[in-house]
Order: sequence, then C-alpha cells, then structure tokens
Amino acid sequence: MKVLGIETSCDECAVAVVEDGTHILSNIIATQIALHKPYQGVVPEIASRLHTEWITQVVQTALDKANLTVNDIDAVAVTNRPGLLGSLLVGVNFAKAFAATLEIPFIGIDHIRAHLYASQIEHPLAYPYLGVLVSGGHTVICKVDGYDTIEVLGTTIDDAIGEAFDKVAKHYNFGYPGGVAIDRLAQKGDPLAFLFPGPSLQKGNHPYDVSYSGLKTAVINQLDKFWNGTAPKSAENIAASFQRTAVGLLMKRVQKALEDTGLTRLAAGGGVAANSFLRAEMNKLEGIEVAFPSMQLCTDNGAMIAGLAYRYFKDGIQSPLNISASPRVSAFKKSYP
Repeated sequence: MKVLGIETSCDECAVAVVEDGTHILSNIIATQIALHKPYQGVVPEIASRLHTEWITQVVQTALDKANLTVNDIDAVAVTNRPGLLGSLLVGVNFAKAFAATLEIPFIGIDHIRAHLYASQIEHPLAYPYLGVLVSGGHTVICKVDGYDTIEVLGTTIDDAIGEAFDKVAKHYNFGYPGGVAIDRLAQKGDPLAFLFPGPSLQKGNHPYDVSYSGLKTAVINQLDKFWNGTAPKSAENIAASFQRTAVGLLMKRVQKALEDTGLTRLAAGGGVAANSFLRAEMNKLEGIEVAFPSMQLCTDNGAMIAGLAYRYFKDGIQSPLNISASPRVSAFKKSYP
C-alpha cells in the first residue's frame, strides 16, 4: 500500500511516499528556514503563504522521486493537528481535494503521535515503550502501548525544550535555527562554565513534568549569578552550560519514568531528538533499548505522517472529508494545580 503523507504544520512543506508503512520511496522537505531567518523565528503568515505557493510542486517532486504517478497512490494522509492553523489548512485542503479527486482513502494525522512513531519506521520497538517527544512546541514523556494508545506521564508546564533553545539562541544572536546553533557551539564549550539551576516543581504530584521558563530566564537575565568565576563568558561556554542543564533536567524525569514504569525500551522524536548531547545521554542509559529517528525524520516530515497513517488504514480507520484543522491537541496537555 502506497501512502502519500503531507506535513505542513509549521514551516516545513513536506511530502513523502511510504509503502507498507516502512519503505520510504521519497521524502521531500522544502524548508522555509532562510525566509524566516531574518525574524529569528517562524512568522505564521509567511509560512502559510509559502505552503500555498509550494505544495503542488513539492507533491509532484515526491511522486517523481518515487517514480510514481497520482494513480499509483492508494491513500493520502495529512497532519491536521496541532500546529499553525493557516499552515495546517493548506495541507488539509490539498489532501482532501487529492483524495476526493482520486476517490482514495483519506486520514488526518496527529502531528505529536507521528513524531512519537517516527523512529518505528527505521528502528521498530516492541510495545510498550517510553516515548519522549522533544520539539519547539512540545515536551512530552509518555507510555506508548500502541501506535494510537498513549498515556501521558509528564509534559512541560511552560516552555517546550526546543522553545527554550530558540529563545536563548535568539537573545545571544547564536544563529537560527537556535537548537542547531547551540548544539554546534556547545561542542566547543565548557559545560560547567555556568551552573544554571534546574526547576523545583513543588505543586501537586507531577514527578515527570518539566519546566524551562526559569532556566531560560536564568541564562538570559542572570548570567553573572551562575558564572563559575573563571571560565570565559563565551558563546560556546554559555551554549554548553545551557545545553547541559536543559538536557539534564529532562533526563532526570526520563530516568525516573523508566524506573517507575519498569519499561526497558525508549523512543525519542521531534526536532530536539537530533541534538547530539541528548542522543549521547540517552544512549548511556543502562539496560535500555533506545531508538532515534534518522536526522531527516527528526524534523517535520511527510514520511512519519504516511508511516503512521498506514497503521490506521491497515486497521480500517479513515477520516471523513469534512474534517478540519486544529491548532491544539488537549490529549497531550496536563493541568498543573
């Protein structure tokens, strides 16, 4: 079964063709990074306009790369939640028209579930496993019992980890995208030059929740307070110290979740799953089988959409053509008293 997967939830116009859920025939990602770089962040209006201008050609390129025509596609899937509403609507409306014209099955896909599934395409893990989604918009620790059966254990109560990376990088003009810039700088820095604090979450019983707002504030506004007094206050040292703390506070929650659940498998997903320090720390976990997506499957991509959609189609699950897009998904939020 050949599934066309479309992903336009943010600033990547991505389309892929995946056969039988695991064989990636093409995976085209038209990035908008250069056009958002002057603003040091994604401008929603620019993103949706570029998706409108690009999507037809990106779909055609994905078909050409796979040596297929539209008549070879058995089903179409698209991200319809969560994300930037204008961007989502471009992909959703295109996918619905594509499916209706060819009279083939159609399904809307949850972007978060797709990221949690991405590593399964290349490195299948037996269920259950601990899923860790780390991106610019989300930080989620969850128990994954099946491709569509997920129990959220912990989330961020404020900034997502990727958002903290981006804001620190923007403040210090490290470069854009911020996560990539900090990872690069950190490899040449002293991670103990600044001893930034981790959060103290005292409210309620939320042992797996994380918070990045305080760390971000400390790095941006209280640098001297946490300086070790000897190391240069260089970009490399700021980046390395921030990255060590940001990843460290996540890993404490991940380790606790693994211990408490008794799970021995872990899969990471999302843009921050490409971070070299995070990968190294997760690979140090003793007795844990760890799966990461390849670098191209960490960022937003159509292959994860098509791969996950195949599982739904295989189980006879489809979406009606009157579904729309939603900027939020309540299932991956937890209230914090």
